[in-house]
Amino acid sequence: MQSTNLSSLEAHRRQQDSLVSHIFMDQDFSWLHLKSDHASRPLWISPEDGHIILEAFSPIAEQAQDFLTAISEPVSRPAFIHEYKLTSYSLYAAVSVGLQTEDIIEVLNRLSKVPVPESITSFIRERTLSYGKVKLVLKHNKYFVESSHPETLQLLLKDRVIREARLITAQSDNSIKAATFTTSKAPVKGTLTIPGTKDAEKSKGDSASQATSRSAADADLFTSVVGVESDEIDEDDENVHAFEITDSKIDDVKRRCNELEYPMLEEYDFRNDTVNANLDIDLKPATVIRPYQETSLSKMFGNGRARSGIIVLPCGAGKTLVGITAACTIKKSCLVLCTSSVSVMQWKSQFMLWSNVTDRQIAVFTADQKEKFAGESGIVVSTYSMVANTHNRSHESKKMMEFLTSREWGFILLDEVHVVPAAMFRRVVTTIKAHSKLGLTATLVREDDKIADLNYMIGPKLYEANWMDLAAKGHIANVQCAEVWCPMTPEFYREYLREQSRKRMLLYCMNPNKFQACQFLIKYHEDRGDKVIVFSDNVYALEAYAKRLGKPFIHGGTGQVERMRVLSWFQHDAKVNTIFLSKVGDTSIDLPEATCLIQISSHFGSRRQEAQRLGRILRAKRRNDEGFNAFFYSLVSKDTQEMFYSTKRQQFLIDQGYAFKVITHLDGLEDLSDLVYRTRDEQIELLSSVLLANESEADLGSDIRAAEGDLAGTVTSKDFGPTKFPTAQRTTGSLTALSGAQHMSYVEKNKAANKSLAREAAPRHKLFTKRDKEKAAARKEVRAVVRN
Repeated sequence: MQSTNLSSLEAHRRQQDSLVSHIFMDQDFSWLHLKSDHASRPLWISPEDGHIILEAFSPIAEQAQDFLTAISEPVSRPAFIHEYKLTSYSLYAAVSVGLQTEDIIEVLNRLSKVPVPESITSFIRERTLSYGKVKLVLKHNKYFVESSHPETLQLLLKDRVIREARLITAQSDNSIKAATFTTSKAPVKGTLTIPGTKDAEKSKGDSASQATSRSAADADLFTSVVGVESDEIDEDDENVHAFEITDSKIDDVKRRCNELEYPMLEEYDFRNDTVNANLDIDLKPATVIRPYQETSLSKMFGNGRARSGIIVLPCGAGKTLVGITAACTIKKSCLVLCTSSVSVMQWKSQFMLWSNVTDRQIAVFTADQKEKFAGESGIVVSTYSMVANTHNRSHESKKMMEFLTSREWGFILLDEVHVVPAAMFRRVVTTIKAHSKLGLTATLVREDDKIADLNYMIGPKLYEANWMDLAAKGHIANVQCAEVWCPMTPEFYREYLREQSRKRMLLYCMNPNKFQACQFLIKYHEDRGDKVIVFSDNVYALEAYAKRLGKPFIHGGTGQVERMRVLSWFQHDAKVNTIFLSKVGDTSIDLPEATCLIQISSHFGSRRQEAQRLGRILRAKRRNDEGFNAFFYSLVSKDTQEMFYSTKRQQFLIDQGYAFKVITHLDGLEDLSDLVYRTRDEQIELLSSVLLANESEADLGSDIRAAEGDLAGTVTSKDFGPTKFPTAQRTTGSLTALSGAQHMSYVEKNKAANKSLAREAAPRHKLFTKRDKEKAAARKEVRAVVRN
C-alpha cells in the first residue's frame, strides 16, 4: 500500500516538474542540486550563460559583492537581488589584480547554493589559464616581458614575432643559466604610500612602523575567504622570470600576445625609473581621500608598480581626485586627456586645488591655448581630438604635438574613456609614449560594443564602486527619483497626432500640464528650502518656461557676465532658489548647492546624459544632514514618444539600484492661486504660438557649438546618438527668397561634388566635337603654309 502511495506521490511530483519545465523551458534549473546549508549561502549560478544572482539581503552580501565586482561585470543592482555576469574581460581583470584560478572557483563554491556547474569551472579555467600570466614591465627604462611561469615565456619565445623582438645582451658568460631568463624577486608594495591615505599620515610621524601595515577595514573577501593578502596573492615569495625586448617592437609583441590569447598586463616600475625626470608634486596636507578612493588606488599600486587599467566611480564621487592622487604617487610627467575644452580648464583648476603643483608646472593644449611647462617634467591637459587630429595643423599645434610625441610620459590620465571612438583611441595610444595609463569613467556603457578595445588598449577594469553603497555611507547624496506623468490637453494631443515634422517634440515639451507640474514642484521645493535646477535641452521651451514662471535662465547664448551673475545669485542669494539650464549645465557648471533637479526636456534615450544629470545633485553639500534626500524629477507628457525615451534613459540608473516612482497626480496642484495656463483660452493661445514657431525651434542643444578640439558629442546634443530626422527638407519658397532679398538664397549642399565638376570636362555633342576637330586641322594647315 505504502509503495503505491509513494509511486503516486512521485507521479504527482513528476507531473509538477514537467509543468514547471513547460513554463520556464530552458530557464528551468530545478534539476540543480541544492546544498544542505543553502539558506546561509547568497549565490545562484546559471550553468547556461555565467549569470550570477546574489541575494543582497544576505548577512555576508557585502563581502560577496566585493568578490563578485572583482571577477564579474555588474548587470543590475536593485535593492534586494543583484545580477552579475562572468565574462572573458571580467576574468582578465580578476587575474590582473592577483586572483588565482583555483581561488576564484573555491570562493564561488563556498558562496554558491548549488555546486559550481562544470561548464562554469571549465570556462573560468580556460579564460584564466593564459590571462594575467604575462606582464609588460618598464624597469630601469628597458622593456621586459615578465612572468612567474618560465614555461609560459618559453612557449611565447617559440613564436617567430616574439623571438625576433627579444633583445639578447652581449654576454661573457656562456653558461646555460646566462642563456635563459633573468630572474628576480617578485615586486611587493613595500614602503610605497599613496598620498592622502591614512598610511601617508602615519608615515609622516613614523615611517618604519607602517611599511607593511594595512587597516582591518580593507580585509575584504579575498583575505577572509581565501586567507591571503588581496593584492599580493601568489606573488609574495615567488621569483619572476623575464626577457628584454626592443622598444620599437613593443606594439607587435602586444598584438601577437593578444592573438595567442596571452594578453599582456602593463606595469611601470616608476620608483626605479632613473631616466625620466621626477615631478615635484604632492597632495596638499589638508587633502584626505575617501576609503573607496583608497581601495581603487590600492588595486592600481598593489605591488608597488603602476598597473594600467580603468577605474569606474559614480558621477560626483571624486574621479578627478583619484586621478590627481595617482599622478602624485607616480611623480613623473603626466598627460591628461579630456573630452572638451571646458573639461580641460576644470582639470587644471582641480590640480591647482588639491595638489601643490604650481602654475608653471601645468600647461594647457587646446585650440585657444598652446602652452608648455617649464622644466624637465610637468603636466599637460588637452583633449582627445587635439592629440588624435590627422588634419592639417597650425604651426603652433605642430610644435606642441612634437613636444608631446618626442618625450616619454610617465603617466597618461584618460577621462570619460567610454565615450571616445575606438579609432581615435588607437591613434592617441599609439602616438603618445606613456608608461602607465589610467582610464576614469562613471558609466562603462558603450553603444558600439567596443569595450573589448578599451580592455586591450588601456588595461582591465581595476575597480568599480557601487552607487547605493556610497550613498548609504554618506559619500554621495541619497536621491529620490520620480517620473511625473503629465496628460496632454486635448488640443495639444490632436495637433501632436496630426504633426509629422520635428514640431511633435515641441508639442510634448510645451504641454500646459507640464508647465503646471513644473510650477507646482518648484513652489513645493522652494518652500522646503531646496535649491532647484530645471533642465531643458530644448532652448525654445527653456525660455518659455523661465519667462512664464519668472525665473532666471542660462543657455549657450547667455553672456559670460550675466552667466556669472545668475550663478552667484543662485549660490548666495536666499531669494533666488531656482534656475533654468540648457545643455550647458551638463558639463561646464558645478553647483553643489543644488538639492532638487527637474527635467522638462532631454535628449532622446541617452542613458549617459541621465547619469550625468543625476551626478549634479549627488555631490550636494547638504548630503550628510540627518534624513536629507535630494530629488530628481523627470516630467513626461503621457501617451507620447517621450514615454518611450524616458524608459530607455532610466535603464542605467535602475541597474545601479535607483527606483523611479511614477507620479500620476500632484495633490494640491489645482489649489495654486497663480496656476499658469489654467483656462482653455490660455492653452489655445500657447498652442498657436507653438504652431507658429519655426521648425528649427524643436532642435535640441541648438544653443551650444562644439569648440575646435571638443570630442564630437560631449558638448553638443549630437553626442548622444544621431537624430532620426531626414537631412533633406522641402520648404515653401517665395519670389523674394529666390531673387536674393532674404538672408540666404542659395546653399551648397554637396561641396565635394561641386569641386569635382571643375576638374571633369563636360561631355560634348558629337556634332560639336567633329567641328572642333575640323577647326584644329584647318589651323594646322595654315601654320604649315606660313612656315613654308
